[in-house]
Amino acid sequence: MYFPDRKIVERVKEQYPEGSRVELIHMEDPYRIEMTAGLKGTVTSVDDTGTIHVHWDNGCCLGVVYGEDSCKKLDTVKVICYNDEETWDSRDDAMEFYLKAMASSEGSEQSRYAKIVSELAMGKAVCTDSEE
Repeated sequence: MYFPDRKIVERVKEQYPEGSRVELIHMEDPYRIEMTAGLKGTVTSVDDTGTIHVHWDNGCCLGVVYGEDSCKKLDTVKVICYNDEETWDSRDDAMEFYLKAMASSEGSEQSRYAKIVSELAMGKAVCTDSEE
């Protein structure tokens, strides 16, 4: 088994902090047929071998082994609208949703959605309709 050097492990830990959302690209485990490409999950930790431990959305808790398996970090964004908090796995999907909502609304509701769209476009990690 291959163990990456300390610098690589530190870089993996920086790239995949606890709470990050990831998408599985490939898992080298013939006995885990439920672990298909495209499966999403939440990082719980990265150990000293560079394995990214993930709680997958299908309920499995398996690690992405450095050098064997692969995943990518998702561009997640949290949106708070009308005091309802939602985390999107894709900034583009959130943008599309709120652009449509903005186009189909008017008045103060449209202004709320416009503020969220503006903050999404600015790349903010948390976007809100609040004036605070």
